[in-house]
Amino acid sequence: SLMNSSVVRETLKLTAQPDIISFAGGMPAPEVFPVEAMRAAMDKVMTTKVRIALQYGPTDGYRPLREKIAARHRAAGINCTSENILMINGSQQGLDLAGKLFLNPGDLVVCESPTYTAALSSFRAYECEFLPIATDDDGMIPEDLEAKLASNPRARMIYVIPTFQNPTGRTWSLERRKAWLALAEKYALPILED
Repeated sequence: SLMNSSVVRETLKLTAQPDIISFAGGMPAPEVFPVEAMRAAMDKVMTTKVRIALQYGPTDGYRPLREKIAARHRAAGINCTSENILMINGSQQGLDLAGKLFLNPGDLVVCESPTYTAALSSFRAYECEFLPIATDDDGMIPEDLEAKLASNPRARMIYVIPTFQNPTGRTWSLERRKAWLALAEKYALPILED
């Protein structure tokens, strides 16, 4: 079966055991959760917008929130409207949607080596293969990326995590990001940045 048990799900089962300290997953420290701020926000919603909050809504997300996100993007110089914003239920849903959109059986997903295991699991459902690119402390090595793109016409998408990469925690240099973007444009490949 293409949809095997998730490595992430199995890792999370282990982290629930009180005697286990896991270094495998990207688990946030519970002591830094903004509990009081979250409680205040929930109280406000449950007092002023309870009928909306507890009801089914549009599949693309709550329109006022999408409008605020679009306004924030426009302030940063990105031309978009709320119609360009799609709310998702987490990174796995976003990865799955990207796979549905861009991948067919036999396609290659260009990715960092190493990369986020759960992304590979999501993409495998679309019967694709992977084209790992060597990395160093600055990110994907442009020479390796160029050589592999030139010799692999089945490459259909580039999946990267250039900021706080999982699993390494690295952040790409600006120079490396520019070189990678130029190659993605040269080979006309869509980029999925996680």
